[in-house]
Amino acid sequence: MFQYYGLFIFLLASFIVVCVRTGKLSVPAAMAAGLTGLVVFAGAGYSGIAQLGTFFVLGTLATSHKKNIKAAITADGAHPEKRKAGQVFANGGAAALMALMMLTDPEHEGLYELMLAGSLASATADTLSSELGTVYGRRFFNILTFRKEPKGLDGVVSLEGTLLGAAGAAVIAVVYALAEGFDQRIAFIVVAGILGNLVDSVLGAALERKHYIGNDAVNFANTLFAALVAGVCGWLWL
Repeated sequence: MFQYYGLFIFLLASFIVVCVRTGKLSVPAAMAAGLTGLVVFAGAGYSGIAQLGTFFVLGTLATSHKKNIKAAITADGAHPEKRKAGQVFANGGAAALMALMMLTDPEHEGLYELMLAGSLASATADTLSSELGTVYGRRFFNILTFRKEPKGLDGVVSLEGTLLGAAGAAVIAVVYALAEGFDQRIAFIVVAGILGNLVDSVLGAALERKHYIGNDAVNFANTLFAALVAGVCGWLWL
């Protein structure tokens, strides 16, 4: 067992160094990512890390994609790519929490692992729908009022962005299935990711836009909600 942990820690440390040197993570964010990765690996093993890594890679690629277009709609004309510690915990905190539950309640390990996948499906769906929807979306509307609004505002969505987000959730579901098997749980994860993404938009329009809560709180809430959706689906299925 120790050799597996040693190899993982070496790979994780190398990955974090690369992310810091390339400007993808701040130093505090790198430490947060390392802690999150260790917890997920301890609870969910390589399957959990594969899902977490898939989210990070897809999210990083989506954030970097055509950033000049996204920068043009911001007030300061910039689209930062470097993630902060709060963003890392907001997107991966629910997954780490599920991994901890796997360690403390091994009797329900399979259910918590499904919930972990649901949370990362939501994080991936949210990131892809936001980052790529801004680029490829055609019609943008407020998720609450369905009125047309400018892209980039909190709670504003597009059909194209929503579909891209659903595709991201499906990728996480497939990564999960490669380790756990292809069955109904794939649908549970995709549904959890889509619903979590929608909750993110609702919270953005209702609360974040009015400055009642911040983006990190919204992201943690949507991933935790998605984990609960996946958990309920898994509990009813089991």
